[in-house]
Amino acid sequence: MKVIFLVGTAGSGKSLLASKILDYYTRNSHFVGMLNLDPGVENLPYTCDVDVRDYVDMVSIMKQYDLGPNGAMIMANDLIASKIDELQRELDNVNPDYLIVDTPGQIELFAYRASGLFFVQNLNAEQKTSVFLHDGSLITTAVNFVSIALLATSVKLRLGLPQVNVITKVDLIEDKIKDILKWSSNMASLEEAIAKESDGESYTLASNLLRSMNLGGFAQGLIPISNSTGDGMINLHAALSRILNMGEEMEDYG
Repeated sequence: MKVIFLVGTAGSGKSLLASKILDYYTRNSHFVGMLNLDPGVENLPYTCDVDVRDYVDMVSIMKQYDLGPNGAMIMANDLIASKIDELQRELDNVNPDYLIVDTPGQIELFAYRASGLFFVQNLNAEQKTSVFLHDGSLITTAVNFVSIALLATSVKLRLGLPQVNVITKVDLIEDKIKDILKWSSNMASLEEAIAKESDGESYTLASNLLRSMNLGGFAQGLIPISNSTGDGMINLHAALSRILNMGEEMEDYG
């Protein structure tokens, strides 16, 4: 089993992208399993093979511990780690070639609490990788781009997984996508854009962060994905294959 964790800010389109990856891999004759790790989600655009909501009930937690939605969500996500053996048995019974893991909408609940890292490290799989979703609507300015890129770099450091960076909602930012893709692959152009947008302390901070990420190897470009049409899936598939299949491309790909 090879595992793909989808990680990103709330509303970036993780669940919809999960459904697109499922459709794409299934069309290319791969057996894909779906694991939902968000105990608070109500509706999903795909059918779960394993669902954490079968083990963790948000309503019961709120009533039992007299918690509000946020407190219950934190406790529910921490409880997931204690259910890893049960979840692993279910996943072993499904035994997919690829497992797509749809993580909680609030990125901090998965990436920065100990329970999320525990799950990543202890889930039994042949290979693991993460896909970080850059919400296209949030990165239309150079300073915002650096902020989300910093978050992506932080998540990669925290989870310790090979990471593929994608940009979602490209249909909504057609007038900015060319600039964003240039920023993602050309640090000089990004620094120039920062200089035009900001000055003083903001410019200094953004520039210093940019140089740090450049040294860390962030300048690898983004893969644009349309969650509505699925455009860009062939490029995402190729990037994932290089990680999960030791560079061997799978057959075909339409």
